[in-house]
Amino acid sequence: MRQQLPLTIIFVIGVFMALQYFVPHQSSEFIYEYALDWVIIIGVFAMALGLWSLFLVHFAKIQKKSAGWGYSTIAILGLVYMLIAGALWGIEEGSPFMKIFWYIYTPIQATMFALLAFYIASAAYRAFRVRNILSTILLSAALLLMLRLIPIGPLSGPIQDIDRWILGVPNLAAKRAIIIGVGLGIVATAIKVVLGIERSYLGKD
Repeated sequence: MRQQLPLTIIFVIGVFMALQYFVPHQSSEFIYEYALDWVIIIGVFAMALGLWSLFLVHFAKIQKKSAGWGYSTIAILGLVYMLIAGALWGIEEGSPFMKIFWYIYTPIQATMFALLAFYIASAAYRAFRVRNILSTILLSAALLLMLRLIPIGPLSGPIQDIDRWILGVPNLAAKRAIIIGVGLGIVATAIKVVLGIERSYLGKD
């Protein structure tokens, strides 16, 4: 019974929402919008659950004095401070919440992205080494696209035309193929969930 009830709810709601999409009526649109409101409410509870889980994980590390427990302390203090600051003083410009956001969080985020650039450059160096015909094509396309966006200004003429062709034909074809594959994967996963084949969301028990 503990598994049959959620499986039945998922099946009924999944089939109903799939069918209502093809019903051209105002009542169908109302049901869809009403369901979206419920999704937002569920998302809020999921966020609260995620915050509680984050707190428990870091609190356990602090209790056990595990490696990096000092960072866990900073994470919990930052979480508590931001929650209190946002609740008491709001999130308007100049508030304590926004000061922490602009003067601590934003510089940390910029630093992380700056470090990420070096990892991307290192990965690009390993990926673009000429080993066979495919890596040669990849390297040539990358060099042409980089020449289009060099700091001294984009190059015009044949290079620009080749770049447009690369972005508009092979790149767009590969992107569409990936999007179609992702879409088919989503549909297959949704069908498995609705039919009760995929039950990982029910937990191990």
